[in-house]
Amino acid sequence: MASGGDDAETSPCCALQRAAACLVLQIHKDSTFEDSLMDSPHQPKKPSLNREPKRSQNQSAPPPQKDAYARLLSQHHSSKFSLYLEQYAKDFEKEGNGPSVQAQSYGLHVQQQIREQVPRDFSDLPDVLPSPVKNKGEESSLSLYMEKLSTRGAQQECEKKQGVSDRQRRGQRRDTTTSQDGDIESGEELASLKPNSAKKHQKQQKKNKDSNRDVASKEAELFQGFPQSPKKSSMAAQEPDKSSKSKRKGPPKHPDEEKNREGNLNLGVDAQTSRPISPHGKDKKEPRASTTSSPADKSKSKDRRGSKKQVFEPYMTFEEVSHGLKRGELLQGQLRINPKKYHEAFVPSPDDSRDIFLDGIVARNRALNGDVVVVKVLPQEQWKVVRSDTDCESDTQTDHARKTAQRKTNPSGSEDQVSDQDELVTNSRNTALADTVGQLEDPSTPRSNGGILQKTAKVVYIVEKKHSRAATGFLKFLPDKPFALFSPVDHRVPRINVPLADCPQDFSSRPGDHATTLFICRIVDWAADSNFAEGRLAKTLGQAGEIEPETEGILIEHDVDFSEFSDEVLDCLPKNLPWTIPPEEMSRRRDLRNECIFTIDPATARDLDDALSCKLLPDGNFEVGVHIADVTYFVEEGNCLDAIASQRATSVYMVQKVIPMLPRLLCEELCSLNPLTDRLTFSVIWKITPEGKIQSEWFGRSVIRSCVKLSYDHAQSLIEAPEKLFSPEELPPVDPAHPIDEIHQAVLHLHGIAKHLRAQRFSGGALRLDQLKLSFTLDKETMMPQGCYVYQYRDSNKLVEEFMLLANIATAHHIHRKFPELALLRRHPPPKAKLVDDLQELCTQLGLDVDLSSAGALNKSLHTLLGNDEYSSARKEVLTHMCSRPMQMALYFCSGVLKDQQHFKHYALNVPLYTHFTSPIRRYADIIVHRLLASSLKCGPHIGLSMAQVEKQASHCNDKKTLSKRVQELSSDLFFGVFVKESGPLDSEAMVMGVLDQSFDVLVLRYGVQKRIYCKSISELASFHHRKVGKMSELTLVWLPEDPESAPVEQLITIFSLVEVQLRADDAPMKYSAALKRPEDGKS
Repeated sequence: MASGGDDAETSPCCALQRAAACLVLQIHKDSTFEDSLMDSPHQPKKPSLNREPKRSQNQSAPPPQKDAYARLLSQHHSSKFSLYLEQYAKDFEKEGNGPSVQAQSYGLHVQQQIREQVPRDFSDLPDVLPSPVKNKGEESSLSLYMEKLSTRGAQQECEKKQGVSDRQRRGQRRDTTTSQDGDIESGEELASLKPNSAKKHQKQQKKNKDSNRDVASKEAELFQGFPQSPKKSSMAAQEPDKSSKSKRKGPPKHPDEEKNREGNLNLGVDAQTSRPISPHGKDKKEPRASTTSSPADKSKSKDRRGSKKQVFEPYMTFEEVSHGLKRGELLQGQLRINPKKYHEAFVPSPDDSRDIFLDGIVARNRALNGDVVVVKVLPQEQWKVVRSDTDCESDTQTDHARKTAQRKTNPSGSEDQVSDQDELVTNSRNTALADTVGQLEDPSTPRSNGGILQKTAKVVYIVEKKHSRAATGFLKFLPDKPFALFSPVDHRVPRINVPLADCPQDFSSRPGDHATTLFICRIVDWAADSNFAEGRLAKTLGQAGEIEPETEGILIEHDVDFSEFSDEVLDCLPKNLPWTIPPEEMSRRRDLRNECIFTIDPATARDLDDALSCKLLPDGNFEVGVHIADVTYFVEEGNCLDAIASQRATSVYMVQKVIPMLPRLLCEELCSLNPLTDRLTFSVIWKITPEGKIQSEWFGRSVIRSCVKLSYDHAQSLIEAPEKLFSPEELPPVDPAHPIDEIHQAVLHLHGIAKHLRAQRFSGGALRLDQLKLSFTLDKETMMPQGCYVYQYRDSNKLVEEFMLLANIATAHHIHRKFPELALLRRHPPPKAKLVDDLQELCTQLGLDVDLSSAGALNKSLHTLLGNDEYSSARKEVLTHMCSRPMQMALYFCSGVLKDQQHFKHYALNVPLYTHFTSPIRRYADIIVHRLLASSLKCGPHIGLSMAQVEKQASHCNDKKTLSKRVQELSSDLFFGVFVKESGPLDSEAMVMGVLDQSFDVLVLRYGVQKRIYCKSISELASFHHRKVGKMSELTLVWLPEDPESAPVEQLITIFSLVEVQLRADDAPMKYSAALKRPEDGKS
C-alpha cells in the first residue's frame, strides 16, 4: 500500500512524471491568465509575498490571493504529486545559486526538461489537457513557486532558532497512513495487516521519515542566504487554501451549530485552547509525533498545500500497541463518557485508584461510549488537579463525580419483579444526576495544600468498537451542501454528515416538515481530519415524543435485535404441534408429574422458566425442589437457533413489551412451565430441615406438571393469611389432583424455610441494596400509561429469590467441581478501595457512622442507622444510592481464565462460587450452564466449547446484559415522561440527595424518580446562599414574601431535607422537570 504525504521518492516513476508534467502545463496556463489579470488596468496589482499590503486604518485585510500553483496543487488530492513537484523544482534550482535573477532562465530550463520527459502519446492522460502556453507564464509561475519555497525555508530557520524541532514541525503528517486518494486508514485496518505486511509497513514508514529529513535539510540549505522577517514568513506559510477543503469531509458551517445542544462539537484549535489543560498540548516526550500536539503545531502545518488540518491523531499500529501494553507504557480499558457533559470521559485505572480522565473529544480520538480502548497517560504536568474534600461545584464546572454513576452496579429491575438475585443494587435507575455529593472540582481549581492529581490520558487505539455506532436524532438542512447535518439526541455521539440522497425526497425543499421527525443514523466513517462523522440514514422512526418511535430508537441505539426470527431459525423448532414429550425421552427422566409443583411469577408473565415444590417428610424435614425449564432439549448446540440465542444473549424487557431471546413458540409454549401441561425440566431437589439446613442434594433431568400459576399477589395473600380457607374463585385454575389447601401449606412451608435461609445469608455477610422501581398500569388498547406506582418488594418475592439463589449456588459448585477449567460462573468484585475511602469520608461529613469494612457490615449499617419513623425508608434509599457508587458490576467469566480462585468470589452474596442456572428462557449464560450440568450428569452430550470460547461468550453476555438493563431504564423513563405530560403536573414529597452550590438533587418519594432542581430557575426566590458547615454542604433559599408586609421566608436545604416538589412536562418531547414548591409556614 502506498502511503501518501511524506513517502515521495526522489526517482519518480514514469506515470508520476507524466502526471506532474500535466500539472506544470496547467500551471503555465493559469499563470498566464493571472498575469493578464495583474497587468490589467482594472485590477489592483497583486502585492509581493514578502510585503504586507498597505491599507487604511479602518480597512480590513483582504483575503490572500492564491497563485495558480497553490490552487492546482490543492485541487489535486495526492500529496505525493505535490512533494514530487517541490523536489523536482529544487533539483533544478540547485544547479544555480538560488532564486535570484536567474529564476527566469531556470524556468526555461525546467520547461525544456519537462517537455523532453512528457511522452509523445497522451492517450493515457486525462481527457482534458491544458493547451500550450507562453514562456512568460512558465517563468511567472515558477518564480512565484521559488519564492514560496524561499518563504518556507526561511520559516524553517526561524523555527529552529526558536527551539522548534524539525520532527515536531512535521509531526502532523508523518504518522498518517493514507492511500493515494488521500483516505486515512483506521487503526483497525492497521491491526488487520498480516505480520509480514505490518513489518513492511513499518519499514516503509521509517524510509519515508528518513526521506523527509533529507528533503527538509535540502530546503534549509537551499535558502540559507535569503533571510526573511519571521513574522512575514509565518504569514506567508499560513496563507489559507480554501480549495483544499474536501467536498465530502468538510465540517459544515451552519447557523444552528452554535446552539445545537449543550455545547458545540467544535474540535478545532479554539476548542483545544479553551480547556484548562489540553490533553495534547505538551507531550513532547512521545515517541510518535502528535497530529494535534498544540495550537502552534496546527498553525505550522498550514503550509502543507493540498492536505487538510488533522483534528485527531492517527491510531497506533497493532504492533506498537502490543509492545506498549507489554512495557506498561499504554493502558487498556472501557471508555465511559459523561452523559451530561460529553467532553468528559474516563477509563478505569488498573491499580483501583481514581479513574483516568480524558479531557475533550480530541482526547477520545473518535472512540464512543463503551468502546474498549488503549490510552496513553499524559505527562504529569497535564494531570487534573482535584480536591478530595469538595462537595460542591458550579453548574458551569466539570461535573466530574458523575463518572461513578455510569459505573454503578447492574440494576436488576428484574422482568419477573424479582431481582436477578445476585445483583447488589436492584431496580436502580441509571440517571445522570447521581453523585452530587462528594463531587470533585474543575481542573481550573487552583492547586491547594490538599490538592491531589488525577491522571489524564488520550486514546491511541480502539481495541473493540462496542458502541453500536447508531443513534436517534434530527436532521438539519445545510444550504449549498450535498449533505445534511444529523444531530443525535445522545450528546455523547458526534454530529454526522448524511448524504442528501438518504434524506426524505422533499427534505431540501421543505426541511421544516421534518424538524420533529426522529431518524436513525449509523456512523460509517470518521476521518482523522474531520470534526464530524459520516453516516447513512438507516430509518425514519416517526414523530419525536410518540412511544413507538422512541422505543424503536432506544432498541436500535443499544444494538437490540428485535427482528423476526428467520426461517432457518424456525426450522429448528418442532414441526408437529401440539407437541408432546416422546416416550423414549420420558423414560430417561425422573417423573415428578404427580408432585405438587407450582409457579410464582408476575401476573402478566408468559415465559415461566422456574417452578417450586415442597413436600413434608415423615421425619419432619422437607423435600424442596427447584424445577427449571429444560431449554437445551430444544436448543441444540451449534444450530441456527443456538446461534441467534447466543447473539441476542438475553431477553429485553420494556414497559409495554418483551424482545425475546428465543422464538415465542419456545418462550411461551414448549419451554414455559404453563399449568396443567407436561413439561421437560432440570431439577435440583434438597432434603432440608425446617431451619433451612441442607441434608442432601440431587440434580437431574425431570418431567413436571405444574398444578397452578400463582402471581406474586396470590402468593402474598396465601402468606399473609395462614389460617384462611381460600375458595377457587380467589385463585387461578388449580389442578383437581392438588387441593387448594395443599398448595397453601406448601407456600407457607416454603416461606418459613426461606426466612431462615435469608437470615443465614445476611448473618453470614451478604449485602443487598434495594432501590425504588417504578411500575405502570397501561391501557390495554393504546398501551399508554394510565397510572404508575413504586413496586413493593414483599415476602412472596423474597421466597422465590431465596430458592433461586440456593439453586444457583448449588449448581455453581457442581459444575466447577466437574469442569474446573470450563465452568461459566458469575463473580462480583469488591468495591474499589479508593472509592470506598471517599464514601467513608462522605458519610463522616454527613454524621453517619457507616461501617464499610465488608458487605455484611455495610448491610447492617443500612438497617440500623436511619431510625424507624415514616421517612426512614426514604433516608435508607438516599444512603443506598450513595453506597452504590463504589460498587462494581457482577460479571460472567470462565473459571479456567482466572487462576486465583479468590477472584471467583461474589462480594454482595458473600459466597465463593455463583452462577446463573434458573432462567434459561431469557439468559443464554444459563443455557451454557445447563449444558455443563447435563454433561456432568452423563445425561447430555459433552459441551463443544473451549475455554476461550466460553470466556468470549461470557464477555458477550456481560455486554448484552448491561445494554438490556439500560434499555429497561430508558423505557421506564419514556413512559414516565408521557405520564407526566398526560397527567401532570404531579405533586409529591421529596428528599434531598445531594447539595451543590447552585442546585440540589431530590428523590421524589411518590414515584421513585430523581431530579435536579436549579436555584436560578426558581422565580420566587429573592436570593440563595451556599456554605459549608464543617464538612456539610448546605443551601439557604430566601423566598420573596407573599405580601409586602411579610418578611422573607428562609428554607435550609441539606442532605435528607424533606421538600415539596411538582413535576411538570417540558417543551421537549418526553422531558419533564421538578419545581420546588414554596414551603408552608413553620416548615421552612
